[in-house]
Amino acid sequence: MGEAIADTEQEKRVVHYSSKQKILLVGEGNFSFASCLAKGFGSAKNMVAASLDSRESVLAKYSNAAPRNLTELEDMGCVILHEVDVHTMSQHPLLLDQLFDRIVFNFPHAGFVFMENQKSQIKLHQDLVRRFFNSACEMLKGSGEVHVTHKTSHPFSKWEIVKLAEEVGLCLVEEASFSRGDYPGYLNKRGSGKKCNRTFPIGLCSTYKFAKLPLLEFSQTTL
Repeated sequence: MGEAIADTEQEKRVVHYSSKQKILLVGEGNFSFASCLAKGFGSAKNMVAASLDSRESVLAKYSNAAPRNLTELEDMGCVILHEVDVHTMSQHPLLLDQLFDRIVFNFPHAGFVFMENQKSQIKLHQDLVRRFFNSACEMLKGSGEVHVTHKTSHPFSKWEIVKLAEEVGLCLVEEASFSRGDYPGYLNKRGSGKKCNRTFPIGLCSTYKFAKLPLLEFSQTTL
């Protein structure tokens, strides 16, 4: 993967993100969020976009948008990866030893096993997010940030996103209100089951921005 875009090129921004940042997007569905950023930047040379699904599954699930999004992203220089598990992504052969300015996971979800308000389901979600944070820490530049966009209403507030991040040495930098309208073309998808290609109401939600705690401070908080 190429180096960061040269400083002589004009910086372009899409909300929290800059064309000069090296960005990893995980948990992509139809790749519409990645597409939005790439179009806003006019380039995707600094981006890696990854899905848990195989390429064949992505194309089948999101046949109305994914083929176009993937083609456009690749034409703009984005590295597209499939079958990337956020639990083990730091060990992926194409991500090994890479460091990022921003690592983004929008609306993480462990799948529809129990009802959303059941403790067992919440625990599954927490385990997913905790293990994502743990992997992301290994892939983050010193001044980088991990972003998780998440619903803030009940029962999603019970995931305790901030606490999960703190457990692995990340501290909350900012909680920013999220509006899908700020990202033209982005459509959040359910991702699994017969209704995988349907959007879901996001209601009140935020983008949580986390950064690494200084090593000394982290060691003191874990004593």
